[in-house]
Amino acid sequence: MNLVFQIEESTKYIKDRIGDFAPEAGIILGTGLGALVNDIEILYSLEYRGIPNFPVSTVEFHSGKLIFGTLSGKNIVVMQGRFHYYEGYSMQEVTFAVRVMQKLGIKNLFVSNAAGGLNEKMVKTDVMVITDHINLQPDNPLRGRHFAEFGSRFPDVSQCYNQTLVQKALEIAQKNNITCHTGVYVSVSGPSLETPAEYRFLRLIGADAVGMSTVPEVIVATQMGIPVFAISCITDEAFPKHYEPVTIESVVAAAAIAEPKMTLIMKELLKII
Repeated sequence: MNLVFQIEESTKYIKDRIGDFAPEAGIILGTGLGALVNDIEILYSLEYRGIPNFPVSTVEFHSGKLIFGTLSGKNIVVMQGRFHYYEGYSMQEVTFAVRVMQKLGIKNLFVSNAAGGLNEKMVKTDVMVITDHINLQPDNPLRGRHFAEFGSRFPDVSQCYNQTLVQKALEIAQKNNITCHTGVYVSVSGPSLETPAEYRFLRLIGADAVGMSTVPEVIVATQMGIPVFAISCITDEAFPKHYEPVTIESVVAAAAIAEPKMTLIMKELLKII
């Protein structure tokens, strides 16, 4: 069964359950960032495990549901829980849901994540709008058989973070007194966290924050011509003078503090798309 057929099968299953509901935007919620769902007027909720061909979230802090509803006056579909390469999934599986959301009709993709801060100007619980990325994942979601309906085999990803949305997000943050940085996100495979030497290396090559997600989804969205907005909450300070051991519990706790800032920015951005 090829990828196009799998996407069509998944999309049909979803449409049979949501009827003529048409999402305008897709949102991917990262680790510890699921509370945005509380602000959504939920119309439909589908568990990943029930959708044909869908992977299932295996990470403790990822719920594993597709949420359909309205937020800020827009029809949206939300991934409450994402997929990671470190879970053992292929890159095609990691990005499968993005292709399904495109088939459902989304016109914009909003992505959030929890990330380690590499830039000393950022402190724990700050937020960072992503303006560029470095891909250190060991695979690329576009590798393998090419399907022309997805777009170019060789998409230009030099402008994959929509500059209009970036600028609007910064204006929203300033208006609401939110400390909001811009920077480069580096994506690594995980799931082990980085050593101090690796943190130094990542900073040396130009990264401002590090995480284990986002870039595969952004590459696929860009190939399909979907404008992307991505934002990180800084959950730890991974630079020499502040370095200390990190636990997933501390990451989730910091994300919970930063989440209201991120949620406000996303909700206001939705109003203008």
